[in-house]
Amino acid sequence: MRRLAKAHVAQIRPYQPGKPVEELERELGISGAIKLASNENPVGPSPKAVLAAREALTGVNRYPDAGCFVLRRRLATHLGVDPGELLIGAGADEVLGLIGQTYLGPGDEAIFAWPSFAMYPIVVQAAGATAVAVPLDGDLVHDLGAMAAAVSPRTRVVFVCNPNNPTGTAVGADAFDHFVEGLPADVILAVDEAYYEYARRSDLPRAIDWVRRRPGTIVLRTFSKIYGLAGLRVGYGISDPETIGLLHRTRHPFNVSLVAQAAALAALDDAPHVEASRRINAEGLAYLGRELSALGIRVWPSETNFLLADAGAGAHDALLREGVIVRPMAGFGLPQHVRITVGLPEENERLVKTLRRLREQPR
Repeated sequence: MRRLAKAHVAQIRPYQPGKPVEELERELGISGAIKLASNENPVGPSPKAVLAAREALTGVNRYPDAGCFVLRRRLATHLGVDPGELLIGAGADEVLGLIGQTYLGPGDEAIFAWPSFAMYPIVVQAAGATAVAVPLDGDLVHDLGAMAAAVSPRTRVVFVCNPNNPTGTAVGADAFDHFVEGLPADVILAVDEAYYEYARRSDLPRAIDWVRRRPGTIVLRTFSKIYGLAGLRVGYGISDPETIGLLHRTRHPFNVSLVAQAAALAALDDAPHVEASRRINAEGLAYLGRELSALGIRVWPSETNFLLADAGAGAHDALLREGVIVRPMAGFGLPQHVRITVGLPEENERLVKTLRRLREQPR
């Protein structure tokens, strides 16, 4: 059979999602598994968002608002930007895809740190462009100096994930601002801030300020993490009106469902839920960092809702057999590491007790 797929598409390594909990329980013959692998909010969505979603269901015989008019207006007020500086997507992933479609093609290059979000190389390769992965520094933080040095006349897009997934590390404002000031004006800068609301460091960059200072800067955020709406797929991009207008040209109409728009709108109005999620996450991070370190497991400082841990070879599979699902990092070049999502207190305690028991077993 003659193969019709484009060569650069056929060579893409697909994103590897984790299996559903129910399927893993069936395969392993266990029950009561806990999932600490996908950086979801264990608190769940805002009750206001759930109620709004339920009420919206009665209208699903109609197409959703194609321009997300109400949500864009409310989100613009929340962020202090203009509605014309916003594009709403089916998750921030869709906005990443639109960046690739709009700005990348054969002969172009896109730069990103590595390890970082697994969709960056997929977006770049899908557009037929060349992915330029720049290793993190020795502390697993973006090496912005090395990324700046990698910029060439072929560079069209630079992705910066801050805080970074899967390491949880972040760069500070001074280093970030210096990096941005040195970028060529004709390079698109995409700053992925999926975990922005979880970050606690006082000098976290204000990437959103660069949207007006530097046209071609795109800040990406999401309702999937702290807002607890991962299953509804709502994300957004913030940029100058010209860039937003270009991204809209390849966006599918009705891309964000009626239910998702209603839930996101209500979630924005539940500040106490966001604050509770942030507090529970901070407490969980502190607990996991303290307890894992006491077990001799190295963990990295995190500005997110997960921890990167050097738990040793085989830790992922051993935890899986005990019904504790974490994310293996071998595909990111970290074969001994796992990424652990902060769960509810009882889930965090179960993870620690399981690791303690496994490390006490004779080898």
